Amino acid sequence: MTTHLVWFRTDLRLHDNLALAAACRDSKASVIALFIATPQQWQKHQMAPRQAAYLQAHLNALQTNLAEKNIPLLFREATDFTAAIETLKSLCHEHQVTHLFYNYQYELNEHQRDVAVEKVLTDVVCQGFDDSVMLPPGSVMTGNQQMYKVFTPFKNAFIRRLQEGLPECVRAPSVRQHDGGEASSAITLSYPQQAFDPNLFPADEKNALTRLRHFCQQQAAEYEDKRDFPALEGTSRLSACLTLGVLSPRQCLHRLLAECPQALEGGVGAVWLNELIWREFYRHLMTYHPELCRYKPFIGWTDKVTWKRDKQVLEAWQQGKTGYPIVDAAMRQLNTTGWMHNRLRMIVASFLVKDLLIDWREGERYFMSQLVDGDLAANNGGWQWAASTGTDAAPYFRIFNPTTQGEKFDKDGEFIRHWLPELNEVPGKALHAPWAWAEKENVELEYPRPIVDHKQARLDTLAAYEAARKT
Repeated sequence: MTTHLVWFRTDLRLHDNLALAAACRDSKASVIALFIATPQQWQKHQMAPRQAAYLQAHLNALQTNLAEKNIPLLFREATDFTAAIETLKSLCHEHQVTHLFYNYQYELNEHQRDVAVEKVLTDVVCQGFDDSVMLPPGSVMTGNQQMYKVFTPFKNAFIRRLQEGLPECVRAPSVRQHDGGEASSAITLSYPQQAFDPNLFPADEKNALTRLRHFCQQQAAEYEDKRDFPALEGTSRLSACLTLGVLSPRQCLHRLLAECPQALEGGVGAVWLNELIWREFYRHLMTYHPELCRYKPFIGWTDKVTWKRDKQVLEAWQQGKTGYPIVDAAMRQLNTTGWMHNRLRMIVASFLVKDLLIDWREGERYFMSQLVDGDLAANNGGWQWAASTGTDAAPYFRIFNPTTQGEKFDKDGEFIRHWLPELNEVPGKALHAPWAWAEKENVELEYPRPIVDHKQARLDTLAAYEAARKT
């Protein structure tokens, strides 16, 4: 009897799952599925308690969906990746597994784990797939067969590849004739958890697909005009689904093109496609520069910047108590919901690094500890962009003014008032510099004064980067 084992990781779906589809092609094979939790590994990388709760919800939904196909989902827990390999080896022996199917993960530790697995499972045929990307790493390269270091030429080459032929989406498996056996009981992760809002983040594959369809039909055409304004529902909020693989980027691509067929030519929908390609860029980049997984900057000299080590200031930023309303509202959104609007991620990252002169890695770690959609490649890429330490980064002398950013992207203060109710009495545009209004009106606010003067902070940051560059 041939037994196929599908090892699920960050690909928690039935539809367009390359490893699952391949495992199910042989109708005579018995198919079983497996998920191995590694809580110590997650703790080491600051996985957010909300993401753990989101993961648990999706694992239980996946177990139910697989059971309808006569595929049991087995659940095991191991402390770390080394223990996970032993768990996998033992399970393969117990179930007489002949073939192992899994989808690649591109982070350094995960890649090393998979290499070790293939060496250990000498009697099992191992097959891996590039499932979490539209195009595999290595398929979009420069003329010299090097990985692109700048996004725009990468994007242009990427789109040319897509125009030559789209990656296909594979069907969900049919019901298996051979019952693979008993699934594990309801899955409970032994990891700290914090409730997430299921209205913000769909907790099963069907709802995720519904949200994708709705966004592409109703919102993608307006995405370019609305995406920078946090008071509007202008973004897809699908990042968490992509992080756990509840949706594939290929599904996103095909649904977008079904509703916005000119997106590949730069027409309606092209800006959201751009965001999907940014995600690909950071994943491809991490494959070729694994040092990014070890908190190393892409631009070497930026590691010589002399950062300030001020725990009190860092905590003020984390808690949304900096005295800059758009920054504080954004951080409170993050702390309350586990998610932050993309424009705000850039603003708060710039503020931490360029106003407070605190090491970008502190921000990267804190985001991972809070985000439902925490993804190493995207989070690292975004922070290095904001800190001017990464590939295709904003020049180090480009420093956001947090006050004017608020005035531009939350002009009427609707977003700020929602998250900072202590400023409700501040009228109109005065909201973006509330202490200037309070002093003029002789009013005392229950809101912190700015912890830094932006003009002076900008000069200090420029000096620190220039000194590092000349070292």
